[in-house]
Amino acid sequence: MSRQIRALAVLLIACALLAGCSTFSDKGRQQYEQAEGKNPGESESSGSQTEKPVPPYDVRPLLAPAKKYLGVAAEGAPASMKNITDFAKAAGKKPNLIEFYSAWGDQYEARLVRSSWDYGGLAFIAWEPFKSSLKEIASGKDDAYIREYASAVKELNLPVAISFAHEMNGFWYPWGTKKATAAQFVSAFRHVHDVFDEVGATQVIWVWSPNVVNPMPKVKLKPYWPGENYVDWVGVIGYYAKTGPSTFRTLYGATFDQVRALTKKPVIIAETAAEAGDRKPADITDLFHGTAAHDDVIGFVWFNFNKETDWRISSGPLSEQTFRRQAASDRFGFDVTKP
Repeated sequence: MSRQIRALAVLLIACALLAGCSTFSDKGRQQYEQAEGKNPGESESSGSQTEKPVPPYDVRPLLAPAKKYLGVAAEGAPASMKNITDFAKAAGKKPNLIEFYSAWGDQYEARLVRSSWDYGGLAFIAWEPFKSSLKEIASGKDDAYIREYASAVKELNLPVAISFAHEMNGFWYPWGTKKATAAQFVSAFRHVHDVFDEVGATQVIWVWSPNVVNPMPKVKLKPYWPGENYVDWVGVIGYYAKTGPSTFRTLYGATFDQVRALTKKPVIIAETAAEAGDRKPADITDLFHGTAAHDDVIGFVWFNFNKETDWRISSGPLSEQTFRRQAASDRFGFDVTKP
């Protein structure tokens, strides 16, 4: 080959390389890229453009916040936020914990959880197993449903508090003392929790919710305790009625004593309200003062329904004024997105 021809050949090869042409066949290019640790066809920049997976929402900052939760459960909420906004207007402050009820067999209501979060509230679901017995749930009969529910929680990736089979120490629900045992409750609670763990749905704050022990003093809480690794909050349920306990200590004290013999987990008063009447403003004041006085009580959820009696804070002008005055305290309410 003459010197001129050789030079021309070198020049053509160089131009081809600069133009991005390849001396590899398709098969040869794939083998080369695999040897270089690349996926065939992957450009130099494509790896840096790949989105990183979003980590699971970390619920730990929400477990024991510096300030108290101001929670509410209201008719139709959070499917409709009207009664929440009405409550906020009457209370003078937006609630940051929004409770609603979900029947066993219902799908995870991601839209409601998202609606609560967008408003500024952590969703709190009372999950009620009306359709299956605790024994059936513990046996794995409903595992496909639990997995589907847990997968939806994981996919949404927002924090949510879940109370499974609340008031299990009472006799008024199918999962209560008349139709189920404490051992069956513990087995079912643990099983549901374990399935969520298997799915990787770590966005849940698990709430163990006994009723106050006053109506059933012989039913001890210890046999119902699922264990430290299964509970994040203790969700005590108790109302101020016209008859019966009328102070924070007499309403919740005996229950707290039993709880503290079992665990030091934070307590949330998961359902409360005061019956309409002359004493209601005093009951409201007592609830706020009692919650504020206990560092381990992280807040409460007010049952703002007109059901059987008018539990709403707006049942009377003095009750509403009292609630508004007490809620104004800086101790109550905070941004759940920045606890």
